[in-house]
Amino acid sequence: MEYDVKVKNRLKRIEGQVRGVLKMMEEEKDCQDIVGQMAAIRNALDRAIGVVVSNNLESCIREQIEKGEDTDETIKEAVNLLVKSR
Repeated sequence: MEYDVKVKNRLKRIEGQVRGVLKMMEEEKDCQDIVGQMAAIRNALDRAIGVVVSNNLESCIREQIEKGEDTDETIKEAVNLLVKSR
């Protein structure tokens, strides 16, 4: 599967946030600030997961509809991926 540039850019931003947290730790910044940044990273990663799953789901569903196949199982798998990611 080919991934959109926007999704890759999201992950690069998250990578930058993680590096920022590591720098904060090295600088012995306040725990509350670090945890706040880590929560922001988690939220950003959750959104990225949602984008990847939804884009993949859309593509798979379109293919299955074109082939006349049932889409129920694909939708269930996508929902399970989202649930497992949390």
